[in-house]
Amino acid sequence: MVADSQQTQKTLYETDYYLWVIETIKQLQNQELEAIDWENLIDEVSDLSRREKRKLQSLFKRLLEHLLKLKYWEDEAERNRRHWRGEIANFRQQIKYQLEDSPSLNSYLKEIFAQSYRDARVIASEKSGLPLSTFPSQPIARFDQILDENWLP
Repeated sequence: MVADSQQTQKTLYETDYYLWVIETIKQLQNQELEAIDWENLIDEVSDLSRREKRKLQSLFKRLLEHLLKLKYWEDEAERNRRHWRGEIANFRQQIKYQLEDSPSLNSYLKEIFAQSYRDARVIASEKSGLPLSTFPSQPIARFDQILDENWLP
């Protein structure tokens, strides 16, 4: 019977993800531990962690990209400065909120600073049409400055 219930849950996971989530929540609330599709539940919880990291990485990279465009894309500065500054503020706020929810991700953000900056350089170069060499190979500011809502290049 337990094996049948677990198999039903695995099948449900493949055919109706939303319903699988609802059923899994009910099973957890009712402490029906033997009926839970543990394999997929563990995968989903692990995936939550990866998604949070990817989201933070994406926000950070976009923040760096806009800081670079603000500082170096002179031809478009007059027309886009307010937009870029708005995007910078938005990305900083989103990063701040995510770090408030998960403070342990702050160390992850520091770990990916150099790679995120390199990626942002490439993106800024592609979007601006400026040579990659326009953008310094080393970050334009310290980590704490990048996240400081009062700092702009």
